Amino acid sequence: MESIKTQDIAIPKLGLGTFRMQGDSCRAAVESALALGYRHIDTAEMYGNEEAIGAAIAASRVPRGELHVTTKVWVDNLTPAAIRKAFDTSLNKLRLDRIDLYLVHWPSRGMNLPSVLEAMIGLKQEGRTRAIGVANFTTALLKVAVEEVRAPIACNQVEYHVMLDQSKLRKYLAAHDIPLVAYCPLAQGRVASDAALAKIGRKHHASAAQVALKWLLDQEGVAAIPKASRAESQKANLAALKLTLDDDDRREIAALPKDRRCVNPGFGPDWD
Repeated sequence: MESIKTQDIAIPKLGLGTFRMQGDSCRAAVESALALGYRHIDTAEMYGNEEAIGAAIAASRVPRGELHVTTKVWVDNLTPAAIRKAFDTSLNKLRLDRIDLYLVHWPSRGMNLPSVLEAMIGLKQEGRTRAIGVANFTTALLKVAVEEVRAPIACNQVEYHVMLDQSKLRKYLAAHDIPLVAYCPLAQGRVASDAALAKIGRKHHASAAQVALKWLLDQEGVAAIPKASRAESQKANLAALKLTLDDDDRREIAALPKDRRCVNPGFGPDWD
């Protein structure tokens, strides 16, 4: 599996998203993914599944050095003291000695961003997390983090797929060597019924979802974390890595409407 090197860590380009996975079914899904060869697991304190994921990791016996685990601090906990408390809780639930990548899950309009990032940097300096980053940050927020605070941002995790343009954000990230980790890479299942993607898929004996996923993974500095609870879906996502899209395919995908945002909570930022 190809990885993206950033801030002294390597993020496997294809990971397993676990949002809305719970309990025994979450544990089974993570155990399945690890058995199939996944080495990038994404979770968050808000998902309520870190304990199940920790149990799955322990049962898998995958060497710790081969595994990349991302978790995130929720928007309600963006003060230095609350960040540390949330981090300790996540670390204990995951049964790990350290986190590989710790993210601010969503920006808060009332947060003191320099203080938030300084608390995150402290966790990195102590070796408790190998790297820090952000999620759902706009270019304006990234400029504060990168250019004013000078925080060692290892990634920005945002919604990104064939139906949503992120070219402005990607341009800024690329200029600062910051990877984009794409959540909802299959537009919450919407890509599966897209006629243009299905047509491309038939040409390559693949599904529309595999085409959409490979389009993302072909991009430099982009990783993707599709949620996949069933082994069949996990295998299909891995198989997408073997696809080879051509210039005609990319032109057809470029022509698709790019204005479909699936995740837009009321507390989210003003997207730019």
